[in-house]
Amino acid sequence: MKSKILIVFAILVLFSCQNKDKKDEKSIIKTIAEDTLSKTVAGTADVSDAPRTRDKAVELIRKELQVLLKKDLPAMTKEDRFFYYEAFDLNNDKKDEYFVGFSNPYFCGSGGCSGYILNNDGSLINKFTVTDFPILVTTSVSDKFYDLIFETGGKFHLIKMKNGKYASNPSVQEVWKGEVPKESSKVLDIQGKKLVEYSF
Repeated sequence: MKSKILIVFAILVLFSCQNKDKKDEKSIIKTIAEDTLSKTVAGTADVSDAPRTRDKAVELIRKELQVLLKKDLPAMTKEDRFFYYEAFDLNNDKKDEYFVGFSNPYFCGSGGCSGYILNNDGSLINKFTVTDFPILVTTSVSDKFYDLIFETGGKFHLIKMKNGKYASNPSVQEVWKGEVPKESSKVLDIQGKKLVEYSF
C-alpha cells in the first residue's frame, strides 16, 4: 500500500514539475514577445535578421547606376558612391517606379542636385538636374503619368511627362503659381524622412 502511495505521489510531483516547466516556457515566450513588441513600437528592435523586401529594387538601381555612371565612377570617391531611393507608382500600373537621388558634392552644386527616375525593371525613364529635394507628385496626369513639381532656385516648377520623358532640367520649365497642392505626395524627402543610404 505504501509503495502505491509513493508511486502516485511521485507521478503527481513529476506532473506538477512538467506543468511548471510548460508554464515557465509559456511565460518566457510571452515575455520575449512583449519585449520585442515594445522595442518595435519604440523603434529600438534589432531587425538585422528581418527579410529585406526592397533588396530587389536596390540591386536593380545599383546595376543601372553602374551603367549610367560608367564614365564617372573612376573620378568618384567612396563617399560619393551612395544613393537614396523611393518607390512610387507614377502611372497606376500597379508597379512602382523608382526615384533615385544623391546628396553629396559630386552630384550637387549651388543649383541643386541630380538624380534619376527608373522604371520598375531598373531601366532609365529620366535623368534630372538642378533640383532640391523633396520632389512632389501631384494628382494631375500628362501622358498617363503624374505631373511632378520640382523646387529649384527657390521656385517650384511643374514637370509633365511628354513623349515618354519628363523634362530633365526643371529650372527652365513652367513656374508653379500659387500654393503647392496639399494632396501632393513627397518623394525623396532626404532630410525630412531620414532615408537609408545605399552604396553602389
